[in-house]
Amino acid sequence: MISDGVRTGMTLETFIMEGMLGSPAATGVFTSLLNQIGYAAKLVTSKVRRAGLANVLGATEQVNVQGERVMKLDEEANDTLLGTLRRRGHCAAVASEELEHIEHFTDDARARYVVLFDPLDGSSNIDVNISIGTIFGVLRRDEDSLQVGEKDFLKPGKELAAAGYVIYGSSTMLVLSTGREKGVHGFTYDPTVGEFLLSHENIRIPEKGSTYSINEGNFGRWTDGVKRWNAHLKAEDKADGRPYGMRYVGTLVADAHRTLLRGGVFAYPADTKSPEGKLRLLYEANPFAFLFEAAGGSATDGQRRILDVVPTKLHQRTGLVLGSKRDVELFEEFAQGKR
Repeated sequence: MISDGVRTGMTLETFIMEGMLGSPAATGVFTSLLNQIGYAAKLVTSKVRRAGLANVLGATEQVNVQGERVMKLDEEANDTLLGTLRRRGHCAAVASEELEHIEHFTDDARARYVVLFDPLDGSSNIDVNISIGTIFGVLRRDEDSLQVGEKDFLKPGKELAAAGYVIYGSSTMLVLSTGREKGVHGFTYDPTVGEFLLSHENIRIPEKGSTYSINEGNFGRWTDGVKRWNAHLKAEDKADGRPYGMRYVGTLVADAHRTLLRGGVFAYPADTKSPEGKLRLLYEANPFAFLFEAAGGSATDGQRRILDVVPTKLHQRTGLVLGSKRDVELFEEFAQGKR
């Protein structure tokens, strides 16, 4: 949904500030933190846009905690977010997909939040100029916490204070939610003024879509339920709007962004190669589940609501299916053997 209201063109900073003014108990800490994330996104998009000219394409010699080769832009984006969030003293610590352990900043009680992020989703697509992105979530510290630790990050996604992503595509867009009652809003970056401007106000995902997104190369590894679901979507049934069109980019941010705006379903289920799932619960699944539910959609691992899962480790993996409510419910019916 593209905004046609009077707020179209409002800067991200002003939008966040207005949200603070609407909360009598607000101190400005949360507002400042969100604005710092927005600033980091500007720095990262600058690096992405000139990557081919700045010698930051390709891989480094390092391997991250996930066992994956670290791309140069991964490293640049991670360092940019760390450096930005370390300032102002509002963020106590961060957890990143690229770091084995949390990065501790301060135990000062005034630093009320911790941030988790995937600095640059879609690393395998960097060198071929396909859309990539940044995913983030914000959690409140435990009020009685004197020392920040992993426990402050190991919370179910329903406890997120905010979540969002930045997609670096034909344009750069930041999508943000601070809760279901606040909605989901998109801001497009205008490089001529150096600001994110409100372009998509109160995004609502259609209740049912007409496309699905999945890596069909994994077909032989899927459960029988997932295979039956896949065949169902491909079967001809005009009354039910089938067959669905297949759309798959291979960058979570890109596939999820399209699904959020147009409806349908994105699926990366657990399989025989990755029985726990492939995507990261804290850095990828929870932020997107938070956004999709706030926009009227759903997110599941096939058996349970993603936002109810209590994590036990920083780099926990999960299956992830998200999209239009009716499409996600249909997947669950097949995954749970009800169809």
